[in-house]
Amino acid sequence: MNWKLIFGLSLFGLAMAFATVSLITSNIEPICWLAIFLICAFLIAKNAQGRYFLHGFLVSLVNCVWVTGVHIMHSGAYMANHAKEVEGYAKMNTQFGLSVTQSMLAIGPFVGIFSGIVLGLFAVIASKIFRKQPAMRQMP
Repeated sequence: MNWKLIFGLSLFGLAMAFATVSLITSNIEPICWLAIFLICAFLIAKNAQGRYFLHGFLVSLVNCVWVTGVHIMHSGAYMANHAKEVEGYAKMNTQFGLSVTQSMLAIGPFVGIFSGIVLGLFAVIASKIFRKQPAMRQMP
């Protein structure tokens, strides 16, 4: 495993965590994540020595920690800018008695696992497209 690569790529998630608190709206966020996933998949394909799916999966799990932590630390600002998400958290409060923080902690790992599967698949596909070509043997 290339832990330096995994941690380095997860910094995209840290940047998105802060950006989604107040700068990036819910309707633009998926486009930003798609761009990040495509870049990460390419970089995993080029820099990992195998286990492409696992690299992508682990990047997303670390992203999940970053995003959940930042959103909880800045929950007031996050909720002020994400009415749709607040509505979902209110439903969780009604159904399960969970606070906003508890709801974020409950949902975060599922988002991390789902996005990990997506990024892992992207990384595998990218490894097929951008795989390193073996060196050509020269004729004597």
